[in-house]
Amino acid sequence: MGRLTKAHGLKGAIKIELYTDDPERRFVPGAVFFLQVPESSPWFGKTLELVELKWYNLHPVAFFKDVNDRTVAESLIKGILLVDHDPAEAPAEDDAWYDHQLIGLAVIRDGVKVGTVSRLDHLPAQDLLHVETDAGDVMVPFVKAIVPSVDLAAGTITVTPPAGLFEALPEDTDEDDT
Repeated sequence: MGRLTKAHGLKGAIKIELYTDDPERRFVPGAVFFLQVPESSPWFGKTLELVELKWYNLHPVAFFKDVNDRTVAESLIKGILLVDHDPAEAPAEDDAWYDHQLIGLAVIRDGVKVGTVSRLDHLPAQDLLHVETDAGDVMVPFVKAIVPSVDLAAGTITVTPPAGLFEALPEDTDEDDT
């Protein structure tokens, strides 16, 4: 649903980068979020209950139960807020998927599997798919020009990447003739 970006003020408020198009429905008092944080975090395996969501200068700021000061709020920074997904609930728009639906899908290029989606990053310009390949992790911009189709039923994502995204380009062998 969102990422916790920075502490706001002294009373435990935290600015949020929203990943949902429906914050009025998701961020209501009493909403419970699972936390995605490193295993080394004291918050690993815990949940947060929303007390209130306010808007300051067009930025969402959340107040959570038991997060009462800036020090506690700072310990949550970079945490990802997740919710249980109702399988019967589909995204509200075409060509929209939940992150967990994409993780583990086979990535197909020219009819051949080139890797598996391991992670999805939400960035300001566009989302990035992390594709685990035999040669390592490849970051693929999740845009229609490069990812023309997602087939959840088949468990595949089709990619049409530019040259060099999944393989090294041959070096220019032009030699100077002078």
